[in-house]
Amino acid sequence: MEPGRACCLLLLLLLPALAAAALGEFDPYRVLGVGRSSSQADIKKAYKRLAREWHPDKNKDPGAEDKFIQISKAYEILSNEEKRANFDRYGDAGESQGFSQQQHRQFHRFHDGFYFDESFFHFPFNSERRDTSDEKYLLHFSHYINEIVPDSFKKPYLIKITSDWCFSCIHIEPVWKEVAQELEALGAGIGVVHAGYERRLAHHLGAHSTPTLLGLINGKITFFHNAVVRENLRQFVENLLPGNLVEKITDKNYISFLSDWRKDNKPHVLLFDHMPVVPLLYKLTAFAYRDYLSFGYVYVGLRGTEELSSQYNINVYTPTMMIFKEHIDRPADVVQAREMKKQLIDDFLSQNKFLMVARLTSQRLFQELCPVKKSHRQRKHCVVLLTGEGEKFAEAYEAFLTFAVANTKDMLKFVHVYSDRQPEFADALLMDEEKYHGKSAVVILERRNNAGKIAYKALEEAWQGSKEDNFILLDLLDQLRTDPGLLSSETVVADLNDELAPMFLIRWFYSTLDYISDCWDSLFHSNWREMMPLLSLLFSALFILFGTVIVQAFSDSSDTRDAPPSGKEETAAKTEKNDVNFSKESNSRIPKKGFVEVTELTDINYTSNLVRLRPGHMNVVLILSNSTKTPLLQKFALEVYTFTGSSSLHFSFLSLDKHREWLEYLLEFAQDAAPIPNQYDKHFLERDYTGYVLALNGHKKYFCLFKPHKSGDEGGTLGSCKDYDASQHVEARGKSSSSPGSRSIKNKLHKLSFWMERLLEGSLQRFYIPSWPALD
Repeated sequence: MEPGRACCLLLLLLLPALAAAALGEFDPYRVLGVGRSSSQADIKKAYKRLAREWHPDKNKDPGAEDKFIQISKAYEILSNEEKRANFDRYGDAGESQGFSQQQHRQFHRFHDGFYFDESFFHFPFNSERRDTSDEKYLLHFSHYINEIVPDSFKKPYLIKITSDWCFSCIHIEPVWKEVAQELEALGAGIGVVHAGYERRLAHHLGAHSTPTLLGLINGKITFFHNAVVRENLRQFVENLLPGNLVEKITDKNYISFLSDWRKDNKPHVLLFDHMPVVPLLYKLTAFAYRDYLSFGYVYVGLRGTEELSSQYNINVYTPTMMIFKEHIDRPADVVQAREMKKQLIDDFLSQNKFLMVARLTSQRLFQELCPVKKSHRQRKHCVVLLTGEGEKFAEAYEAFLTFAVANTKDMLKFVHVYSDRQPEFADALLMDEEKYHGKSAVVILERRNNAGKIAYKALEEAWQGSKEDNFILLDLLDQLRTDPGLLSSETVVADLNDELAPMFLIRWFYSTLDYISDCWDSLFHSNWREMMPLLSLLFSALFILFGTVIVQAFSDSSDTRDAPPSGKEETAAKTEKNDVNFSKESNSRIPKKGFVEVTELTDINYTSNLVRLRPGHMNVVLILSNSTKTPLLQKFALEVYTFTGSSSLHFSFLSLDKHREWLEYLLEFAQDAAPIPNQYDKHFLERDYTGYVLALNGHKKYFCLFKPHKSGDEGGTLGSCKDYDASQHVEARGKSSSSPGSRSIKNKLHKLSFWMERLLEGSLQRFYIPSWPALD
């Protein structure tokens, strides 16, 4: 026998043995230290103990990471009964079962030479052989900023940061794939970021290693720190959701829950199911529709729900969803299904988002219920009841509700408004006529544009709900179908007040709690290497503080010891002199009301005032032109004066005549902020950006945008103004210009102070940019 053929024969005989040895090398029972007859409780207990001991963040042993991976893999196999049975039967969790039956197929055709199946040389680090199921979830920076972040206010996202040549990434792929498919079917969002190709996005998310898992909800990022198993990931996504989305309903509280439609102006949804806990699908649905509906859950197997189930004739064996509107004794709509799928629930809820006669509590609700007509075929009319609160107006409201229920049509929407809560809206429609004072009125209107222009017609007499009133309104609606010109009156209404918006102190309190929670989470889960800069800064600040106190203490004692004694008159004179000096010094420190220090942003101070701005500081920049400098600066100073006490805010202005290209480049990153012309647009130099205000965060590379208040024609021409020096102060309490053009220019900054409040709250939309452009 030839030596070469003998070596090949020997190698062929050894390959099955080597493969079997490789398969039998990993024993999950031995890794977890449990027996083959151990229960799931014993396996879970052993896993938790070993995971705490060998977690890489706590155990600094060089082999801790590999050991932790083996522990997680062992638990993944033994916690799944199917995989455990496959391992007990074949010695593997299912990936290589039946190996002995496939040996001759993988190592066949010996007489023609050796043939190895390519899977024998499969290396997990080769990205081309990686699972391609993640491709549809891949995120890019612009896609994340413009779509994922806004969408996170409707559903939570689970995001994985991965890379090539990452063994841990390969290890968690089976669990990730299973959980991603499950959560996506329930309504959660899934995202994958490849750190090798999207470094900017990975850095923006704060991922310093791979793999990293995080959650995104309401624009806020939360990192996942537990073992990557199905139960932990599912619980992590569920914990991202607010805790008060779904209320537990029983016989004791269902009447009060359904009666709250008057208070929160929403339909109420009840899900009847035999599960003791609220399903995750229902929680995700409640989060997506929380602005429109209130959700309750009834566990039909719980004692204390018999009356509720009997009241609405519930089948306890089939999940049932009911929507209640103005009448709590009967549901407005019902759906039953053995398996509540997301698509079925979405279709059901989207058709029942509003009450039969919803109350207009905000401008957003007004725009949704009474949309602007897009064509004659899509004409929408709103029948509005202007009424008051209390028993005095209850009869008129009930009659209007009965009329609305009997005349439901696609082209009609019935709504009502409390006149005392929306006085500007009521006065614009009723023209403050005496015959409507203290009474209810009905107005038919149609919105013509988004600027507030409407066409309307009011019933000539006050609405009392009588049969005659019903006939008059029904006759007007019949005429309106054939004669749109019936709405002969036109007016412009201001935006409605947001009646359900939380108070400023409440918003500030919740923002503070979120900030403290984020800081605590970062401090608890960060390793010491990441915490060293923060600790160094903290100890440096304490050292400087205590050093200053000690030096001041010794200095005061030395001055007291060296001071010569003086008489009473001398003491009194010095005291009076010191008081005068202190008063002068104090008056010099207190800024005069209406004065704000504003610096022109130029190429000289651009780097120090923006690019190298300290973390936490922002520069509020007003955009103006030479012709609008004086009136805009005066109005700007008045609007931002109350915020000058914050040391983290700086105020500047930018000349549109000098730096238009810089502004146009920046506005390209803002969504629908302004139509950005190209270089050859003939109107390029005619677009008016005066009155725009940008809050620039130089450290984090984002900005917030204030667009000027819309005003009428600015007739009149402004004269030229003097040059503005960097050290100049703007005096805002001076007399305003008497020209109409000056007044309209100042109106551009109307409501800027409210925008500044939202800026300090952190509730404004942020537009991120890759780098700050040069200011030529």
